[in-house]
Amino acid sequence: MTHKPNSSGRPVIITMGDPAGIGPEIIARALRERPELCGQVLVAADIPTLRRAIEVTRALDATKDKPPLLEEIVDVAAWAKAPADRLCAVQACVLLEPVPWGEISGAAGRAAADCIAYAAQLVLSGKARAMVTAPVHKEALSAAGLTHPGHTEFLQALSAEHAGVMLDQMPVRMMLSSPCLSTVLVSIHVSLREALEAVTQARVLETIRITAAHFLRSGMPQARIAVAALNPHAGEGGLFGREEIDIISPAIAQAKELGLNVSGPHAPDTVFMRARQREFDVVVAMYHDQGLIPVKLLGLEHGVNTTLGLPLIRTSPDHGTAFDLAGTGRASAASLLAAIDAAMRMSVGPGPSP
Repeated sequence: MTHKPNSSGRPVIITMGDPAGIGPEIIARALRERPELCGQVLVAADIPTLRRAIEVTRALDATKDKPPLLEEIVDVAAWAKAPADRLCAVQACVLLEPVPWGEISGAAGRAAADCIAYAAQLVLSGKARAMVTAPVHKEALSAAGLTHPGHTEFLQALSAEHAGVMLDQMPVRMMLSSPCLSTVLVSIHVSLREALEAVTQARVLETIRITAAHFLRSGMPQARIAVAALNPHAGEGGLFGREEIDIISPAIAQAKELGLNVSGPHAPDTVFMRARQREFDVVVAMYHDQGLIPVKLLGLEHGVNTTLGLPLIRTSPDHGTAFDLAGTGRASAASLLAAIDAAMRMSVGPGPSP
């Protein structure tokens, strides 16, 4: 029997994502490409769906090494006793049978949501180090009756309930990172009109503070935070809008009074380039696409999504369910592997994750 490496007796738990998408396949591929990770991770999934994914990737890579053997376990306590060279998985949802590839359904959305809730509870209770989430489909989640539009909001609600606090007492933000650029968003999954309304002094300041706190925990107490403007040319002194003058600059001034290393508002058409050139460590973007387009352009295949502000560590690959690739076994596991590596780096330590 191969013994597990020192991981404080707690795994990083990976959720399968939407069972109709590429999530199960990229999990199978990731642990085939990096079999040493089997001793560090536990997969929360539908076991028949995961077996199907293993077979799909096995057929495509028949000339390569065999995939790790799948071992179904009953709970996280059994994980510590399982051989380190096995792909350990727990049945974390209910599916009567594997769903068709590439199809939106409430059954798939419910299975994905149940796996997320199962994994979150393990991390919140200290039984797992961190969680890595494979992609979900927002329409499938909605069809399942979930009121939260994505992982970030769902995990915020689960964490707030666990902590016994109101949702607004646990503000969260999304950080997307590629090897050469990180950006944190003031707003997440809302319409562009709502995103513009969300650019308030309080929200901008809160985003800067959450960003600084994350980098402080990561060992960077003076991380260089650049704040992007909302309007072209940073508003040109009010000619193209006053948000920079009335909202963003006062928030930055407040953050500086708190001792944070923050600058801006910077013109949004150049700030990401400057960050890529290492002038800044992270960019605070005013809305979803302002921040995500440059990150995905620079490194989608190695991108990582990290939720900031939660009492748990959660990362995910920076791509979607890719229904057009589901069932082919060809989807790359690179972004998932980057997310696993990030979660393991952030969760080093003997005690429960902060």
